[in-house]
Amino acid sequence: MREGNRLVIREPDRTIVEEGNRTIIRHNEVDRFAVDARDVHVDRRGNETVTVVVRPDGVQIINISDDEGHLMRRVRRDPKGREIIIVDNSFVGAQPREEFVELPPPIVRIPRDRYIVEANAADEAAIYDVFAAPPVESIEHRYTLDQVRYSEPLRARMPRVDLDVTFDTGSWQITSDQAERLSAVAEALNRAISRNPREVFLIEGHTDAVGSDVDNLSLSDRRAESVAVALSEEFQVPAENLVTQGYGKQDLKVQTTGPERANRRVAIRRITPLIDREADLRSR
Repeated sequence: MREGNRLVIREPDRTIVEEGNRTIIRHNEVDRFAVDARDVHVDRRGNETVTVVVRPDGVQIINISDDEGHLMRRVRRDPKGREIIIVDNSFVGAQPREEFVELPPPIVRIPRDRYIVEANAADEAAIYDVFAAPPVESIEHRYTLDQVRYSEPLRARMPRVDLDVTFDTGSWQITSDQAERLSAVAEALNRAISRNPREVFLIEGHTDAVGSDVDNLSLSDRRAESVAVALSEEFQVPAENLVTQGYGKQDLKVQTTGPERANRRVAIRRITPLIDREADLRSR
């Protein structure tokens, strides 16, 4: 359906928005946090929706979204009431929200094998180094989570790990042997989060070039979510420290218009310095 100059395609659990030359996908991540939850409360407070996921151990994950569904704040509260703010976009206040940031590509001065690390050729220590690395260029100011999600030159300021997980055509399912390959990545993530509980990692899903933009966006988003679920369920990586996003065929690893398994992939990068510079500085 048309909403002004935007084409909005609504799936049961996702929304795809086409505007100008950009197409993005959004989804609510609360369902991922609620796996095995003891209780889930959803309240409407003015223009905000507050969702509280209560886990069996009494820990609460609190997500506050605005009336358009944008995440404003994510908090972990322990049974004693102590809180850790993981995501806080409230600094934008009532300012107009610009989701796309125009930046030149970063100048990468570190070796390529430290900027893009192949998980199948790296041990836990090398992967952890990526998950603790600073930006390859200085970050001028703080950005919102949505700006990081939807602005490739901004994300590119952080190194990434390409996982040893690929998918069959049209599938987002992870096989048991592929899940086992996430072990070193999970260890590195848990180590980084233990060091700084406010760390946030973006899990990026991709497809090959076969198929429509809309179908590929939806498929890639589900691939990212599948990896996030596996990391949390199999290796106890805190779900609230992970965000997921699909990019369809926007960033092909192998430049081909045909089917290519290497393009049906998932990557992870640390985005803490982009959304919370103070938390990043405190962790050093």
